[in-house]
Amino acid sequence: MFLRRRTTQAEYFDHPDRTASELRQHYEALNRINRKIRFERPFRVWIPTLLGEATCGNLSLLDLGAADGLLGRELTAWAASRDWKWEFTNLDLCPVAAEMDPGPRHRTGTVLNLPFPDGSFDCVIASTMTHHLERDDDVIAHFREAARVARRLVLICDLHRNLPFLMGLWFYVGLVGEGGELRSDAALSVRRGWRTGEWRRLADKAGLTGARVWKEHGTRILLALMK
Repeated sequence: MFLRRRTTQAEYFDHPDRTASELRQHYEALNRINRKIRFERPFRVWIPTLLGEATCGNLSLLDLGAADGLLGRELTAWAASRDWKWEFTNLDLCPVAAEMDPGPRHRTGTVLNLPFPDGSFDCVIASTMTHHLERDDDVIAHFREAARVARRLVLICDLHRNLPFLMGLWFYVGLVGEGGELRSDAALSVRRGWRTGEWRRLADKAGLTGARVWKEHGTRILLALMK
């Protein structure tokens, strides 16, 4: 079976030798790709579906691995178009991301030990962040910490590991004119991605026994925990 095991090879832009200028260019390129692929869609669909629209009028949300906060900005604008108020706090490990984030609530920190009290946010979300974690124990800690600081919902989305998606994403990133490093990282991100059984096992080890794990469109894997 192709891609039976996930790789832990480091992505080019995760290397500590990348300069601040390189990282800024990388985040800008990622934003271009993410807008094209509508990376906010799973959260637009599933947050109202899981919580109920009546609950969505006023929410506090934490975005893990938020980079410069684009996801929060996109979702805040979408919620406002429905007369909902969604207030985001963004967390990312990279200090350059904090410098690029125009929002007022950005924390630099690790998803393995979140700097927030229990139940600080209505929703805790993450988009294509979890595959950057190398060890199972880190993923377990990430799941556990997300659940700890969430009052109502944890919703985590990442890449589903399969060969057709890897080939399609590699081709697409090149087609839209992005550089070779990003194209290589895109393919490597899928190789670092997940299968549903892997997330189910790690969620159980994290104590998230009520979590739902599923895949969508052959490209995304999602985990949702209602509290």
